[in-house]
Amino acid sequence: MTTEVVASVDTVDRFRAAVDARDLAALEDLFTEGVRLYSPVKFTPFEGRAMVMGLFGVLLRTFEDFRYVGEYSGAAQTSAEGVTLPSAVLVFRATVGGKEIHGIDLLHFGEDGRIKEFTVMVRPRSAVEALGEAVLKGLVAEGLA
Repeated sequence: MTTEVVASVDTVDRFRAAVDARDLAALEDLFTEGVRLYSPVKFTPFEGRAMVMGLFGVLLRTFEDFRYVGEYSGAAQTSAEGVTLPSAVLVFRATVGGKEIHGIDLLHFGEDGRIKEFTVMVRPRSAVEALGEAVLKGLVAEGLA
């Protein structure tokens, strides 16, 4: 296993542990300064560590019953640069506003092993709508939107 892949595996383990613990401080160092997060409810990405951390604060308060239920690793092409990087897919389940969500987090890792690009995909549509409303309300309350 290459050093880059080992670093990525460590990042995934640390990321999952931080999310499980709802520990924002532990999450912050796992993202590159220029991280981009592609949301299922917003066309343009959230950009930069500060914005992504603000979003994660809202998400961790919004999701009920959030849990990862699967994981895959490999390599995939990024959205921003179109380059292939080590990647992981984390499968999750959660509830928002009474709606059950099935989703995946697609993480791309930079050379330093930190998360460079993050894409969230969720289903069904009614859950996407409930999530979008709850997250917007949280972002407005935090002064981020």
